[in-house]
Amino acid sequence: MKVISLFSGAGGFDLGFVRAGHTIVWANDNFPEAIETYRLNIGNHIDPRDIQDIPSKEIPAAEILIGGFPCQGFSVANWNRTKGDPRNFLYKEMVRVLRDKRPKFFLAENVKGLASMEKGEVLRTILRDFSRAGYAARHQILNAADYGVPQMRMRLLIAGVRSDLDVELSFPPSPTHAEPEKAAFLGLEPWVTVGQALNHFPEPGNGSGIPNHEHSKYKLTFNGHLGHRAIDPSKPAPTVTARGDEKGGVVVLHHPGNRRRMTARELAAVQSFPDNFVFCGPKTSAYRQIANAVPPKLAEALGKMFRKAEAQLARKLRRPRLKIA
Repeated sequence: MKVISLFSGAGGFDLGFVRAGHTIVWANDNFPEAIETYRLNIGNHIDPRDIQDIPSKEIPAAEILIGGFPCQGFSVANWNRTKGDPRNFLYKEMVRVLRDKRPKFFLAENVKGLASMEKGEVLRTILRDFSRAGYAARHQILNAADYGVPQMRMRLLIAGVRSDLDVELSFPPSPTHAEPEKAAFLGLEPWVTVGQALNHFPEPGNGSGIPNHEHSKYKLTFNGHLGHRAIDPSKPAPTVTARGDEKGGVVVLHHPGNRRRMTARELAAVQSFPDNFVFCGPKTSAYRQIANAVPPKLAEALGKMFRKAEAQLARKLRRPRLKIA
């Protein structure tokens, strides 16, 4: 199906949907280096203007709308989060595009902290706005590790179907992986570990020519807090985050050897980006682009879910109607 992508960033969400067989017809973001990355790896169909300045009539028609609307105001990692943070209202641009373009389906992604913000009132408001736009929406917190991503990344997904369509989404998609103790019993693959994900990379600085394979010199600290934890190579990595700033202070996970920080290339692998996906800009920008992305493997599983729903719709349209005597 044709897909509109909002808040596209470097394109992790979009890459997963492309891998699931869909076509991104229009994308939007206003982070210059992420846009450059998107164009290099995915295509030139990304519009760099602020979404609030783009009339709906300039956005092409599509069957699916996707978007990981900005999460900084919702995140539990933001100690000063408030209901009034202006970034918290950008989801309304998704609502506006749904109302005006009327795609069959939509999918929104955000941090799990959104579900508890203001005792759940923020999420209830968002779901109510999607409903008023004409969509039946469901939400679920998913762990990216359950879909082959080598990372314990809990994210809130909101999936919706246009209210006039007689179709059920198989939401959430069935997991493909599980914690090792349960995987065999469930007939699933064990979680991919961070050690497995990174074991093919040489140490940085050896003239390997691997793009984005430079690591942060930010001092290692082992205090158990976010970005300062020892990494166990036999488990999925902790959540990749974008905390910090663009001046070299981005908090980056330790490499599982626990002697340095991960390179941007390694962090991208933890997010399930392929090794040939190149990030533009300095390494601090690459780190931020990677951390803000939806893991492509999780996005691919979600994209396949919509293919099943579309096939269900097609079967119903082909079904002969009974004649009434």
